Amino acid sequence: MTHAIVTALPARAFGALRLPGYRAYLATFMLTMMADNVEHVVSYWVIFQKFHSPALGGFAVVSHWLPFLAFSVAVGALNDRFDSRRIIQMGALLFIVASAGWGYFFVTGTLRMWHAMALLVVHGCAGVLWITSSQMLLYDIVGPAALPSAVRLAATARYIGVLVGPGIGSIIMLTLGPTRGILLNTVFYLPLIVWLIGAPYGRHFREDRPPPKRTVRGLADIVLTIREVRTVPVLASMMVLAGAASFFIGNSYQAQMPGFAHDLGHGDPGTAYAVLLAADASGALLAGILLESRGGLFTIRPASATALAMVWATALFGFALMRSYPLAIAFLFLAGFCELSFSSMVQTLVQLNAPEATRGRVLGLYNMAAAGLRAFSGVTVGLVGSVASVHASLAIAAASFVSVGTILLTRLRRTVKPG
Repeated sequence: MTHAIVTALPARAFGALRLPGYRAYLATFMLTMMADNVEHVVSYWVIFQKFHSPALGGFAVVSHWLPFLAFSVAVGALNDRFDSRRIIQMGALLFIVASAGWGYFFVTGTLRMWHAMALLVVHGCAGVLWITSSQMLLYDIVGPAALPSAVRLAATARYIGVLVGPGIGSIIMLTLGPTRGILLNTVFYLPLIVWLIGAPYGRHFREDRPPPKRTVRGLADIVLTIREVRTVPVLASMMVLAGAASFFIGNSYQAQMPGFAHDLGHGDPGTAYAVLLAADASGALLAGILLESRGGLFTIRPASATALAMVWATALFGFALMRSYPLAIAFLFLAGFCELSFSSMVQTLVQLNAPEATRGRVLGLYNMAAAGLRAFSGVTVGLVGSVASVHASLAIAAASFVSVGTILLTRLRRTVKPG
């Protein structure tokens, strides 16, 4: 049995940037992403200096991704019934509460471990409200024709934020100190809140589409959404692909990068570490620019996304076993290029094929898989690495994902056809 899928037609280079609403969306998205990373730099540094607790460091990672696993579908369900703009603003306000909370405890010198844990959870919940709802609003801003361009540019902006945010956070912390720096960070979220006050996008502007009557059901929504997604092979395949990539690999190898840099033994470990991270991000940035300037480079189809994901994992497998520093950089560059390529393609396919009445829930399930399952990649790469080695654990994780990708690719060729 085959099932037709919705695919994107070739679009003009950087087509989404021609839409005024998207330019505002992208600018506020980049600023929020930067502020998110600035907060990580300042707060992680302070709690490390104060508590020297590896357990708290591990909790910081879990608290960042676990809310996506627990609440993404519920947030998507809220987006199916209510104004996405207001849900995004709620997320931005929680970001401000988190930064202001850090600032308060820094000023008063009363920070305790449970305070830090609570603020980390608040920050994680803010991320769920912001990311899932932003993806919902994005479709309304650009429409299906410009969606591939919009998703690629947003993914590129995310990598820019990841690159620039820590640097700006370090500069702010060195010049203003952690207390003034974290309080200044609250200002970076304000443009998003202000723009969304009157931005003419979202449910209230769909006069020909009445809001669905389905209520928000909590855990039952997850089960119902999974059942609905299973009837659409392209959605089911892309959810499995995104979930497997997050579960087996995610971005946990980046946390292990100091160990890889040390083992490669190329000059100063700190410099080697920075170069390895930059190689991964640079590959992603090149992918974003190249795919936008040459939109037809890869066909936006499930098989293409799966193949690119397998190349990504294969590149990481090669990196894990590599002992040559230049070749390690090359493998990471290729991994970064393929990661942005396949992840932006997966999100585009999910957006295009999600049923209108349950788009929010489907996007929530996608984020549950693509982001929430990253909470477990620390086990598949980090914990196994502590037993064997980070090289062996990453190689095993990458090989496991390639096995899943092979099964998916075989099933896609049997069950899905373009339409």
